[in-house]
Amino acid sequence: MSTDPETTETAPRAEDGAGTAGGGGAGSDRAADPGPAQGPAEGVGDEAPAAGGPDTADGSPGPSQDGGGEGAVPEMSEAEAELAAQRLERERIERRKAAKQGPIEAGGKLSGKAADLLAAVRAVESGEKPVASAFSEPAPTPRRATEPVRRPEPEAAAAVPPAAETVAAVRAVLAEGGAPDALALQVTEALGDGAEERLRSDPWLLLRVFGVRPEQADTFARALLGAQCRPDDERRARAMTVWLLEQAALAGHTALEVPALEAALARRQVPDPEAAVRGTIAEAEALVFQDALEAAPPGGDEDQERPVRVLIGLERYALAEESLADGLARLVNSVPKEDGAAEDWQREARSTAGSAAELIGAVAGHGLVLHTGSETSRIEPATLLRAARRLGLRAWAATHSPSGRDRFAALLARLDLPDDERSRPPIATVAGLLSGAEGPGRDLDGALDLDLLIVLDAPQLDVETAALFVESLPDGARLVLSGDPGVLWSVGPGRVFGDLLAARVCPQIASRTPDPGPLGELVSAIGVGELPQVDAPGKEVVIVPVRDAGEAVHRTVQLVADSVPRAIGVPAEETQVITPGHGGAAGTRALNAALKERLNPGPGRFGGFDPGDRIAYSPAPGRTLPGRVVKGDAEGLHLECAGVPVVVPKEGVEQTVRHGWALTAHQAVGQRWPAVVVVLPGDAAQSLTRPWVYTAFGRAVRHLSVVHGADQALPRAVAEIQAKPRTTRLLALLRPQVPMPD
Repeated sequence: MSTDPETTETAPRAEDGAGTAGGGGAGSDRAADPGPAQGPAEGVGDEAPAAGGPDTADGSPGPSQDGGGEGAVPEMSEAEAELAAQRLERERIERRKAAKQGPIEAGGKLSGKAADLLAAVRAVESGEKPVASAFSEPAPTPRRATEPVRRPEPEAAAAVPPAAETVAAVRAVLAEGGAPDALALQVTEALGDGAEERLRSDPWLLLRVFGVRPEQADTFARALLGAQCRPDDERRARAMTVWLLEQAALAGHTALEVPALEAALARRQVPDPEAAVRGTIAEAEALVFQDALEAAPPGGDEDQERPVRVLIGLERYALAEESLADGLARLVNSVPKEDGAAEDWQREARSTAGSAAELIGAVAGHGLVLHTGSETSRIEPATLLRAARRLGLRAWAATHSPSGRDRFAALLARLDLPDDERSRPPIATVAGLLSGAEGPGRDLDGALDLDLLIVLDAPQLDVETAALFVESLPDGARLVLSGDPGVLWSVGPGRVFGDLLAARVCPQIASRTPDPGPLGELVSAIGVGELPQVDAPGKEVVIVPVRDAGEAVHRTVQLVADSVPRAIGVPAEETQVITPGHGGAAGTRALNAALKERLNPGPGRFGGFDPGDRIAYSPAPGRTLPGRVVKGDAEGLHLECAGVPVVVPKEGVEQTVRHGWALTAHQAVGQRWPAVVVVLPGDAAQSLTRPWVYTAFGRAVRHLSVVHGADQALPRAVAEIQAKPRTTRLLALLRPQVPMPD
């Protein structure tokens, strides 16, 4: 069948595609081993990045949450500015938590494994040995949940480059163990002072470096320790436990249930998983929590047993999730500032119609409001922003990408904003707002200088970013989280927007504004589990069946370079290819190589890149900013990303820059293009889910081509395969602070 849109079918029917479902999704966006094979930590869905350095599925580069923005912090890169802002905010979070009442005594009415775990931590804190039976008996139903036990976090290493002699000493240890000396700087930064001695005494600390695999750490340890290297070494057990918790975070979990973690350790050939978890807790490298699964019945006995779950997590994510819960409870339980009389809000609501009026009415009297809807529904938060500005509020909106910011600015331009706001609309990116490079700035207390914040693309908020936002809001401010709950979740840990929707602790306004046309009809149907045949008289949707991955690559290049420009009128530079993963015969690497050869051939003399190449730049793990190469010189690789010049030093190119004609769905979420070509090779069949298909298909504005070799896997994924569950604590943390509905 011809690949020209004029001759291909215009409906994604189940029988389309000649490829067979099979393979393990070799190129899918999967983390290597985020958790056990069953339960919440099973593998990693395509919603999570893989661990593996520059080849992470969506970790580096990852989904776009970049700031871009107007102006930059002087003498500071974008990534450095964001990290600095995060450090300041975490200090503020810790001060806020320290000022609160101390934690409730934990474990007083617990029994079984939960009580033993907490007793083990207490024993270590008092200088005793941990309880030997902490994991030895089946756990009866525990009693009331209490506050988690915490250990103080070691001070972070100074944010200064490590000494050259320290890096050289670490490099020597790496060479002795047969590890690449290129890891020396990362190891030194990860281990801090005494990195050489720490690494020599505990070779498995190499796993602290992002991208290092357990088998690589084992090989390194054998080279250093010789006959003393044993599978039952407690150092190995602790390192594997921490590594698995980090992998779980990459898969979206903020903690893991004990049985799930133990099963994952067993698969990593840890002989005694119970002892491994116990030792990790004893060394304060992980924390134990027990969260109530349901509230006490009204009028019931407080001593009545209630089901709880015992979780193990890293302090970094525990602190963020607890701070987020505290901040959200503060918003829900507070009364917003009286900025404008009630009749003024009512007047603004009456001047609009439908869901926008409902949204304005909800925001008038509540500190936290959720808004759900697809791309077209963004007109509703835009209307809210205009109304709030009319009332004299310091109202701002934030998007996750510069392209999202520009699209929202275009919506605002259709409304009657004052001239000064038309030229400089009150919109920033998430990263730019937090770093201070964009937005209203901060007041003397360090809070954002605003009264209302509307965060778009809210499903992309991970717990750390969400906590920074919530803790940055001044007292009396309003927060609106708006987004499409059908898209892929955040790359970072947590399920903030989904958990809040499930909690039902604040008003939720569901948009009734549908996306128009055949594309809107198709994507809306996918959202409810259907894959219909749609009428597409303007070739808005076409299907290109293929037999194998090689044909998929050939047809994709033909579509981008010839068919779509000729039949649809969208040039190649405005057409985006989306595929399930980086690896495989039709992953981003293979597709980008083929597209470069056709669209911008060259020797790749600047680290594999040439001027004019489309790229995906990741200034920090988990964030992607599309752009193009301008030139390369002694300074590094010069890029243009969203109209902002960026210079990537030569040593950072391999880790942070990819070719960008083809992206994964996680890299593409939050952005849209006039034309999109979605590639579904047969070997990625097992990685398809409804959220993945919904996200990928929904990136197209005018035209969608589906290069279809996944056979029945596509309709099956849309109808049956939801996102893999994430283990989070937000609901349990909110329950004692905010009244929950029955």
